Amino acid sequence: IAKAAYNLNFHRFQGSSFLADVRETSEQPNGLVRLQRNLLSDLQKGKTKKIYNIDEGIRKIKDAVCCKKVLIVLDDVNHSDQFNAIIGMRRWFVPGSKIILTTRYEHLLKAHEVNTMFKVQELNEHESLELLSWHAFGQGHPIEAYIDLSKPVVKHCGGIPLALQVLGSSLSGRSIDIWQSALQKLCEIPDGEIQKILRISFDSLQDDHDKNL
Repeated sequence: IAKAAYNLNFHRFQGSSFLADVRETSEQPNGLVRLQRNLLSDLQKGKTKKIYNIDEGIRKIKDAVCCKKVLIVLDDVNHSDQFNAIIGMRRWFVPGSKIILTTRYEHLLKAHEVNTMFKVQELNEHESLELLSWHAFGQGHPIEAYIDLSKPVVKHCGGIPLALQVLGSSLSGRSIDIWQSALQKLCEIPDGEIQKILRISFDSLQDDHDKNL
């Protein structure tokens, strides 16, 4: 939803940036500095000077957003430090600028006095199984041999449509062994780690490719 909103509206602004996987990137070495660098590169059309630390990045971001209307999307935020390092203070932004955050943690939005919150409802078990089935089997329910595998896969996707769509598509036409391998990996993932679920989609394709070599 956030990506669609960005694609439909970025041309209305003097500068724009969509920062995907903020949580995952920030956990890597110098991850916050990398996010700051990506933001500045987007806003300045690739004309970005080196950033050596978070404080320097904050100052450069302030200079970049203080004089033009911008659209910034932070995808998958899970800590205030990410918001503070990338966005800084709201008063830096000129009127008409828009900041969109996606997060699973409502308290972060409240802490930063977000003007409008839109809560995406998760699918229930029946809806999830149907969505997975359409992408995996081309019909609204699992084929018989895969019923016992489909239900736990659905459970681990947590009702997240994107996870169900991507994982279902990647497992379409795959062997039971590949499904079992994917399910085993899902069981090792903590709740809410959608990026790791999507990674399994790639791994399932790679497993199948390796077996065909």
